[in-house]
Amino acid sequence: MTELEKMRSGQLADMSGPELQAHFERAKTLLAKMRGLSTYSDSYRELLETLIPGIPVTSTVSPPFYCDHGDGIKLGEHVFVNANCTFLDGAYITIGDHTLVGPCVQIYTPHHPMDYLERREPKEYAYPVTIGSDCWIGGGAIICPGITIGDRCVIGAGSVVTKDIPSDCIAVGNPARIIRRTDT
Repeated sequence: MTELEKMRSGQLADMSGPELQAHFERAKTLLAKMRGLSTYSDSYRELLETLIPGIPVTSTVSPPFYCDHGDGIKLGEHVFVNANCTFLDGAYITIGDHTLVGPCVQIYTPHHPMDYLERREPKEYAYPVTIGSDCWIGGGAIICPGITIGDRCVIGAGSVVTKDIPSDCIAVGNPARIIRRTDT
């Protein structure tokens, strides 16, 4: 199994390996080119589609944008990602149709070993993050590794999501807690 396959499947992966380093370099080079552009620039969409293969034409990611790989991001139709977002996509980050992501949202999939001696090695785990359809993730929210947020959820600005949120909920705070269901 390659280090990339280990990373994508939640196993401890060596981040210093040549395959993953080439992956990082590819993404960082594309992101550097994109930072000088707007969503209206002629070359922006082509660069975005190279960074995030398969991104629907109806979805937008506003610069500046930051990620580790790009090809670990799976967006549905009509997704809007506002400026200054960071998606650390060691594992897959999947966002459903018609979801709005506010500015400065951070989505993390990497997770380091808890033992400090193991943390000294250039190895980490990555756990997928899934956000459903028709969600609104408020500005400055942080979504931690391995989290699933159901459909039609609202995550309040500045919230830190450390546990799964079922569909049809409003969650706020640090750590985020459900304050109301919207399906009743």
